[in-house]
Order: sequence, then structure tokens, then C-alpha cells
Amino acid sequence: MAKTAAPAPETIARRAAQLALDMKADDVVVLDLKGVTDMTDYFVIASGTSDTHVRATAEHIAEQLKKEGAAANHVEGLPQGRWALMDFVDVIVHVFHPTLRQFYQLERLWGDAREVPVGALAGALARGSTASAAAS
Repeated sequence: MAKTAAPAPETIARRAAQLALDMKADDVVVLDLKGVTDMTDYFVIASGTSDTHVRATAEHIAEQLKKEGAAANHVEGLPQGRWALMDFVDVIVHVFHPTLRQFYQLERLWGDAREVPVGALAGALARGSTASAAAS
């Protein structure tokens, strides 16, 4: 039985950002880390409004991406709901409680990374869905 290829890192990052927005996450940011570090290609950073919202958002992202062929390699912090980290190898998704996000300031720490506009991601996803629906 042939195994389907996992989605490309950029596709995973875009999809994770959209899934976070679907769950009403705040301040969704995608950082393109290519050329900045060899650790990963993208960070997706989002904030939940409470521990429950952080957990629900992270669970939604992990479950949906798994259904779409991109299972997380490692997940941390999900039960506590303060900072959920999902490692998809070339994409790392962080869902923070706002106080921890402000404390760790990943966007400042990785300030050399290019920020990918999330609005553009949502538009590209919508165009991709329209194109694939038209092709079917």
C-alpha cells in the first residue's frame, strides 16, 4: 500500500494558522525561519484567551493536520493549557496563554525571521480550495 507524501512545510504552516484562526485564536503569526536557523522552517504562533481555549485550539490543529496527513512528531504542554507546542519537524506550532506569550516574546527572540502575513495565508488557502473544488 502506497503511503501518501506529507504536505510541504509551507502548506502545514498555512493550514495551522488557518486552523488557529478558525478557533478564534488571537495574534496569529507565521515566522519563516529558513535561513535563520536549521532547527525548523516555520513557527506558527497563536494565543488563546484561557487555558481551555489554548487546549482546544491546539487539539483542533493537531487533529485536523493529522487527518490531512501531517501528524505531530511531538506535543508538549497540552494538558496544562498554558503553552502547547506541536512539533511537525519543519513546522513548530506554539499556542500560548497571553501572559506566557508576552513573557517569552518569541517574535522578538526570532526577530531576524520574515513574518508571513496571515491575511495573505487565509486568502491563498481560500483560492486553493476554490481551485481544487473547481478541478473536481
